[in-house]
Amino acid sequence: KQWYQRRVAITAGEEMSKEQLEQHIHRLREEMEREREERNYFQLERDKVNTFWEITKRQLDESKAELRNKDREMEDMEERHQVEIKVYKQKVKHLLYEHQNNITELKADSVLTLKLEQDENRTNEGTLRKDKRNLKVQLKELELSHEDVIKNLKRQHDEAITVLRKDSERHAKELQIKYEKKMKLLREELELRRKTEIHEIEERKNGQINTLMKNHEKAFSDIKNYYNDITLNNLALINSLKEQVEEIKKKKVPTATLR
Repeated sequence: KQWYQRRVAITAGEEMSKEQLEQHIHRLREEMEREREERNYFQLERDKVNTFWEITKRQLDESKAELRNKDREMEDMEERHQVEIKVYKQKVKHLLYEHQNNITELKADSVLTLKLEQDENRTNEGTLRKDKRNLKVQLKELELSHEDVIKNLKRQHDEAITVLRKDSERHAKELQIKYEKKMKLLREELELRRKTEIHEIEERKNGQINTLMKNHEKAFSDIKNYYNDITLNNLALINSLKEQVEEIKKKKVPTATLR
């Protein structure tokens, strides 16, 4: 439109006087100077916007790099956590192995003790049987004159064997109950230790996971707030530039109307 107005003015200038023509040329020069200033102003504003865009882009790249570093740190922490879990599992496996060995040793000791008791009982029974045979020989020799004495000795002998057998059986049973109680207490103690260590492992694992989640949420919230601030600042700057352009346009319209 301005070019058309200048063209019309030049065409009309053929009918202008020299003084009018010089005034018109002066106005044209002023207008050119004003347009040159406006162009330089917009060029400067464009450079500012480009500079701001580069700074914002660089900040965004730095934030992305920081986020990647945070992700790598979380992966490293997760790997260390998995290694700790494996170590604790090995410890639990070792405890279970020791527990099984202890039970096996207790069983072996119990079987050995019971076997020794049985061997001793068999030896005692053999001795008693031998004594019994000897007594029978003596009884046969004394049978005619000491029949009552022989009967009493036989009864006492039977009673002694019965008492000895009962004592042997009772002692063997007491030993068996004793070792069963020991094995039960040992199993309960080892099971309690295993449960306690597993519980501690779970608590540490849950604590590390909660810490990782809180750190990740905080980092994500900080980055999100940072980008929101950048976006709001950019929008405010763009709106400000738009308002300045509108003001310039409004200033130019009355000038063109006056011409």
